Amino acid sequence: MSERAVPFYCPYCGDEDLRPRAEPHGAWLCSSCRRVFSVKLVGLALTEVTDESTLG
Repeated sequence: MSERAVPFYCPYCGDEDLRPRAEPHGAWLCSSCRRVFSVKLVGLALTEVTDESTLG
C-alpha cells in the first residue's frame, strides 16, 4: 500500500491537474484554482448509521 493516496480531481473546482506538495504532509496543489488541500481517511463505518432524531 502506498503512503499517499492520489486524488483524481480537485474537490473545489473539479480540475484534474494536481501536483503533490511537500508541506503540509500529504497535500496537493490544484493548478487551476491554486488551492492546496489534503485528503484524509477517517475510518470505516462498519455498523448501520442511525438518525439521532429517531432515538427519542
